Amino acid sequence: MFGTKERSVINFANEEGIAAIVAQQFDVARQVLGAGLVPIIEPEVNIKSPERGAADRILLREILRQLDRHEGERVMLKLSIPAEPNLFQPLVEHPKVLRVVALSGGFSREDACRELAKNPGMIASFSRALLADLRHSQSDQEFDRTLGQAIDEIYEASTEKVAA
Repeated sequence: MFGTKERSVINFANEEGIAAIVAQQFDVARQVLGAGLVPIIEPEVNIKSPERGAADRILLREILRQLDRHEGERVMLKLSIPAEPNLFQPLVEHPKVLRVVALSGGFSREDACRELAKNPGMIASFSRALLADLRHSQSDQEFDRTLGQAIDEIYEASTEKVAA
C-alpha cells in the first residue's frame, strides 16, 4: 500500500472552517507518515459552491500555511480543479508536495479535462469522470473502447496543457 487519503468537502468560503479542515487533515497526515505511508490530503471544494473561487483562495492559503509548518516527508494533495486556472501552482512547485492531483469533482469528463488542461503540473485522479460512460449492458468491445477513450482523454488533459 502506498498511502491513504483524508477527504473533506468544502461548500462555502468559511475561513475558520477551511482552516480547521486543513489543520485536521495535516494532523492525520502526520499519523500516516508515522506509519511509513504517503498521506493524500483531500479537501475538496464543491464545484457547485456559489463561493467556489473564494473557497479555493482560502484553501490555498491554509494549505501553504500548513506546509510551511510541516516537518516531515512530502505529502500528496488531491484537490478540486480551481475556478481560477493556475491558482494552485504554488502547491505544484512546493518542495513538500509530492504531487497535486485533480478531482473531477462532479464535472463531466469533457468539462473536467478542459479545466484540468488549464492547470500545468496538476494531473487527473478522476473516478466519476473516468467511469461515467461505462454501462453493464455494453459488450466487452464497447466497454474496452469506451474505457480506452476515457483514459486517452484524461491522459491528454494531464499531460498536454493549454493556455487559460
